[in-house]
Amino acid sequence: MDNLIQTYSGYQTRQDGAAYMEKQRKIHGRDYVQPTAVPMITSAYNLPSKYIIHVVGPIVSPYLTEEYKQQLAECYRRSLDLAVENGCENIAFCCISTGVFMFPPHKAAQIAVATVKQWLDEHPDSCMKKVVFNVYKDSDLVIYEKLLGVSD
Repeated sequence: MDNLIQTYSGYQTRQDGAAYMEKQRKIHGRDYVQPTAVPMITSAYNLPSKYIIHVVGPIVSPYLTEEYKQQLAECYRRSLDLAVENGCENIAFCCISTGVFMFPPHKAAQIAVATVKQWLDEHPDSCMKKVVFNVYKDSDLVIYEKLLGVSD
């Protein structure tokens, strides 16, 4: 999903990401890599939104642990925090870490939905009006519809 977003937003998104990483490497050293669950924000350029929030999710290896579950929840919490800090009223999340990062989709969806619901409950006065869970696969759609109580 990340490659699709960056492809359709335009080359400027990749340039912004590269500039961000260059700045971080000047601060933290040339071996710097973006930490898990620390989001960054760029313009959305060609997409029908103002911003893109980029976040590195946990890479599940060799098996799912409590730490990975906590990291995934932090991805959602911190992304919501960053969105609100930048005046965003709506946010769409892809299925963080469920592709090549191998987070089990059903467990990831449970964490995503529970974390977002909890964040919204804890921030009733925030500017956040709408949260969308954007899925790529039909199997993910079924999972989210069940968790959110959506019926045909």
